[in-house]
Amino acid sequence: MHGISRRGLLKTGVAAGVLGLSGMPLRAQSRGGKLTAGLSGANTSDSWDGRTHSDIFMIASAHGTVFDCLTEVAADGSLVGELAESWEASADAKTWTFNLRQGVTFHNGKSFGADDVIESLQMHVAEGAKSAAQPIVAAITEMKKMSDSQVQFTLASGNADFPYLMSDYHLLMFPAGQIEEGIAQGIGTGLYQVQSFDPGVRMVATRYPDHYKGDSAGFFDEIEYIAINDNTARMNALMTGQVDAINRIDFKTEALLKANPALRIQEVTGNQHYTFAMLTDNAPFGDVNVRRALKYGINRQEMVDKILLGHGKAGNDTPIGPANQFYHAEMEQLAYDPDKSKFYLQQAGLDSLDIDISASNAAFEGAVDAAQLFQASAAAGGINLNVVQEPADGYWSNVWLKKNFSAVYWSGRATEDWMFSTAYEAGVPWNDSQWDSNDSARFQELLLTARAELDSAKRKEQYFEMQEILRDDGGVLVPMFANYVQAVNNRIVSPDTVGNLWQMDNARMAERWSAA
Repeated sequence: MHGISRRGLLKTGVAAGVLGLSGMPLRAQSRGGKLTAGLSGANTSDSWDGRTHSDIFMIASAHGTVFDCLTEVAADGSLVGELAESWEASADAKTWTFNLRQGVTFHNGKSFGADDVIESLQMHVAEGAKSAAQPIVAAITEMKKMSDSQVQFTLASGNADFPYLMSDYHLLMFPAGQIEEGIAQGIGTGLYQVQSFDPGVRMVATRYPDHYKGDSAGFFDEIEYIAINDNTARMNALMTGQVDAINRIDFKTEALLKANPALRIQEVTGNQHYTFAMLTDNAPFGDVNVRRALKYGINRQEMVDKILLGHGKAGNDTPIGPANQFYHAEMEQLAYDPDKSKFYLQQAGLDSLDIDISASNAAFEGAVDAAQLFQASAAAGGINLNVVQEPADGYWSNVWLKKNFSAVYWSGRATEDWMFSTAYEAGVPWNDSQWDSNDSARFQELLLTARAELDSAKRKEQYFEMQEILRDDGGVLVPMFANYVQAVNNRIVSPDTVGNLWQMDNARMAERWSAA
């Protein structure tokens, strides 16, 4: 992963004069105009509550447009300050002091300060709160207001990656004392102020005057995001000029986009991965032999060839990808082997296995086709998969984390611990395999040890071992890493370096792109 070293992280944030606040070198950009994007991942249940955000429509609308976080991952993978100007850590990385940017106001005129930071973070650990960022905030044992412009965090144990975690798109800053109002109206400190919001349909925002980021970001006068979950409709909207950009292009129609001289395709390699998650606290997935039978029953390269049409690479049942610092590229690749599937079924005391697998293209484009490919390959090893095609709307609330075996999309995270603590640590809300039984004890032990380790060589060994454990015993199948492939009209200018942490330039196209 590119960017400042963790030793540098421990000392201070990146100096504001080196990079623009957008994370890109300062350069002349045209001001004015409107950006209209057609985005998937929208639901009628969407809201401005960052704790609930899980897909690109709300991530781009909130964290990338209307709201800010304390820190920001720049397009090149480095960490820059957003509402935090700089930060310092104790030698053991347990105490972190953040110096906040002064002169910042919320869209309702309220000044931003330390109280807003503390109250916004406490939302995620409030009683009854369901937030994917809960484990991040729960690791903070004390939040202390040192002054209006300085906050000190004390962690339960050292965490060398803590400043990166403060860029999590769930950790939006709301006005203290007005949290409910902020969620209802979308009151943030971002470059754009909400004009209208129809959940699952459309969001419109206009440039906030005299923003603290000045002329370094936010070049459009107006942003409009239109919810277009259907892949064909999204492509047609771009082809006919109704929108300027779309995410998740249909690879089957890529040639049509390339043939249009008014359009260009952006493709970046990151940590986005497509998975099938097994709830290991339910039978039969609690038996590691059943999980291994399924691991050998999936033809990973076939999925890359037929679902991604080559726009990615085979996965190895770990979420750590090529954009991570400690990606275990040399780890032996799991190969499709029906005979081994049969062997592990026998080890589980089974002659065959009949199970449902839930899928919808709301999970990822081609998820249903991928499940059907899995069905065909697994059959040779005695595994009979019944593909259940689920409705797109409500997939993330009604299927994911509820059905025993389901297709899932993950964007990945900038650091190993961020990814693991979000989805693989025992007891966290988004642990979509619930893999926290006895056979994950070593993994959970390493997770805590590596988090506090400041020696990069030791960290590498620990994260390599964790990836091997997941490959062999974990409850999530990761058959493929998918490149981010999106399309843009040439009347929109984007930087030479496009972010690979989330779709659409780290979901910050509203900040970083401009009219031609």
